Amino acid sequence: MKAIRIREHGGPDKLLIDEIDAPSPKSDEVTVKIAATSVNHLDIWVRNGMRNLRLPLPMILGSDGAGTVADTGSEITDMKPGDRVLVSPGRSCGKCEECLSGRDNFCREYRILGEHCDGTDAEFVVARRDNIIPLPPSIPFEDAAASSLVFMTAYQMLVDRAGIRPLEEVLILGASSGIGTAAIQIAKLYGARVIAVAGSDEKLEKARMLGADETINYTSEDISDKVRKITDKRGVDIVFEHTGQSTWGHSILSARRGGRIVTCGATTGFEAVTDLRYVFSKQLSIFGSTMAGRSKLFTMIELMEKKKFKAVIHSTLPYSEVRLAHSIVENREHFGKIVLTF
Repeated sequence: MKAIRIREHGGPDKLLIDEIDAPSPKSDEVTVKIAATSVNHLDIWVRNGMRNLRLPLPMILGSDGAGTVADTGSEITDMKPGDRVLVSPGRSCGKCEECLSGRDNFCREYRILGEHCDGTDAEFVVARRDNIIPLPPSIPFEDAAASSLVFMTAYQMLVDRAGIRPLEEVLILGASSGIGTAAIQIAKLYGARVIAVAGSDEKLEKARMLGADETINYTSEDISDKVRKITDKRGVDIVFEHTGQSTWGHSILSARRGGRIVTCGATTGFEAVTDLRYVFSKQLSIFGSTMAGRSKLFTMIELMEKKKFKAVIHSTLPYSEVRLAHSIVENREHFGKIVLTF
């Protein structure tokens, strides 16, 4: 089969389309013929290499994947070849207290596909049955692949960690990214007022079309100053943070007294400076968040079927154009996700 792999870290030129053996399922596994995957910023980090994190190479990239069942292990009785499915972006032991309580992303053995182990950017992928989610005919493979990782991450951040409530004000950094477009929709679903931040007026107009109430162009406006104007100096209830170093100071200043900041990443750098005076004087709460329990994928599918959540796709490319796809994401030229088809 064909698989998108890296054998060493570096730029898009390190992305290779290798011919490798197709996997065979164990007794409790399912083989999925991949129809679509998508590019996340995580793929860029893995490709470039991350400081103080040694990754197993060579590695197949990709965390999202949707397609059809190609084969099943001997223990599988509820799936058959041809069934439409979605592959969960994360895997865990399935046996510990956290897994059995639905918090599998807190499992000590939790691994994200395409980061800690081989991912989904391949013609065939094998996963344990509990990591395979049935996909209704009404949801295209491309939409499912564009949505899974960003939806579950944004949902946990806003709902489970920050505890979003109706009428609250939410500042969403990086609103044009995949996770940003998911966050806008989830915040609006919960009745919040959304302030979206992006780097161009074109992207901000699209954010408004998606549901954002107010917008800030960080290339021409000071984020925290504009937040003070929009909120009549009050600040926002929740800051949705995933950009890190370049925006962290604004995030601290933009939160109201008693506000919450929730973060899942640091695309602009990890070494963000925190002025602790603001943290304790404003009585801020700062939450870290990574992925979500796989049960959130059922929530996503239900919302997509009810037309309350939609995939935001910038473009769809054949997998052979993966270098172009990475370049688009790395250069922040997209609004939403880049989907790769197999």
